[in-house]
Amino acid sequence: MGHSDRDPPFFFQKPSDAIVDTTIQTTVPYPPMTNDVHHEAELVVAIGKQGLGITQKDAMQHIYGYAIGADLTRRDLQSQAKKQGRPWAVAKGFDYSAPCGPIVPKDEIDLQNDAKISLSVNGEMKQNSTIDHMIWSIPEMISILSQYFRLKPGDLIFTGTPAGVGAINVGDEIKIECGDLPPCVFTVGDPEKE
Repeated sequence: MGHSDRDPPFFFQKPSDAIVDTTIQTTVPYPPMTNDVHHEAELVVAIGKQGLGITQKDAMQHIYGYAIGADLTRRDLQSQAKKQGRPWAVAKGFDYSAPCGPIVPKDEIDLQNDAKISLSVNGEMKQNSTIDHMIWSIPEMISILSQYFRLKPGDLIFTGTPAGVGAINVGDEIKIECGDLPPCVFTVGDPEKE
């Protein structure tokens, strides 16, 4: 996404109503106030133990489990915000902007470092990499985030995306997979009406 390896990490937040459990809701409405929504496949880390100032060595003890999800972005609004030096809240934190597959407890899955992460749109592969290509490791992300925020059970960390992000449109079916995790599958629906 235009950043070089090991630049200091940066974070943004999404409100809880951004989360979509794709095992229950399989259609995600196209958001208002945009004409350019992009997909970003991401490994999701679910926090299970509270912590502040967590060390990298202790970080894995704070994980409940893993899932796979999408960080949907109103790219046109994000580009405007970047140019004006403004926050990304309206570009990233909108309703239904974080579809997520089921969370699997970490003790029930062997998530290998070289697990493939991929996203397809209407059956066409758009993103394809392995999680060992993440710039920041999961323990590093947890440790760095916990310096700024007290992490609590139920917090979800979307970890970043491989190359190949792109636009999605109404009617598209999105399928995201990673290792042995259950896939995150959803269809982009019509915009919501009042």
